[in-house]
Amino acid sequence: MQRELFNDDAYLRQAAARVLHHDERGLVLDATIFYPTGGGQPGDIGHLVLEDGRRIEVTDTRRDRGTHQIVSTLTSGGPWLVPGTPVGLELDWPRRHRHMRMHTALHLLSAAVPAGVTGGNLTDRSGRLDFDAGALRLDPAELTARLQAMIAADRPVHVRSISGDELRAQPELIRTMSVSPPLDAPIVRLIEIEGTDLQPCGGTHVARTGEIGAIRVGRIENKGARNRRVALDFLEDGP
Repeated sequence: MQRELFNDDAYLRQAAARVLHHDERGLVLDATIFYPTGGGQPGDIGHLVLEDGRRIEVTDTRRDRGTHQIVSTLTSGGPWLVPGTPVGLELDWPRRHRHMRMHTALHLLSAAVPAGVTGGNLTDRSGRLDFDAGALRLDPAELTARLQAMIAADRPVHVRSISGDELRAQPELIRTMSVSPPLDAPIVRLIEIEGTDLQPCGGTHVARTGEIGAIRVGRIENKGARNRRVALDFLEDGP
């Protein structure tokens, strides 16, 4: 079993681990701070540090569909690491922190728009959600003002959990129309923005909305008869 340390502490930037196995797919560790691509959030990058001081770049992180293990892709030309090898993990923190800020901002956006979410993704500079908005009028300036007020309120962000059966009995918590959370799972992770939003999510988030920083709705596009795409941009590098 891998310990997914980012679930316990999204702010953890360094950690120690040991190699479980290393093959053509990549590197599997007994513990990792690197978040794997998922839920619209890109996989983390960073470095491994070997005992002799050598540094190996981690260029991507994904979850293997067959084993569900988190696999880190390493830069080409590095050494093959045998099971049991101790390594230090160093996260590209500025990039991850921007992901955390944008991901939390998208949760605020989903709370601000009273419509089902049909898709979305994010980078460390921007993000977007698609809504089944129908005839709902969406104005960029109005949405920006609502988001800025939510951010300025500096509301706490909590990680909670619920059983799949409990979530099935509360379908209003599920905002995404295209992808369903694992309703058969014994535990489903929830992200709560106090007094604002509560929904299933496996991504990494900031601890308070004030940490998101200045953001705006950059554009709203029609993507079909009912679908509206709302894009967010950072206005500054942030905290």
